[in-house]
Amino acid sequence: MPAKKQTKKEEPLTSEQFKVYGHELLQKIKELIKKGNIQRIIIKNEKGKVMMEIPVTFAAVGVLVAPILAAVGALAALVNKCTIEVIKKK
Repeated sequence: MPAKKQTKKEEPLTSEQFKVYGHELLQKIKELIKKGNIQRIIIKNEKGKVMMEIPVTFAAVGVLVAPILAAVGALAALVNKCTIEVIKKK
């Protein structure tokens, strides 16, 4: 008898956007990571071009948070205004 495949039921995801200035970017990212229940954070510039994508499931591991926040800090120095798109579980 063939083994049955177990299909993992995917949870529905929602998207939320925040518009922030460059100097507010790092603090907002830290705040979002602390909240939890987030799958991915996407940072876009004023024109909507994706500048950085962060899979937060990996960022939750303490060792990986510091380099990610350093990269976000460097990006914050380059952008004036940006949009943070948060993908999270319903």
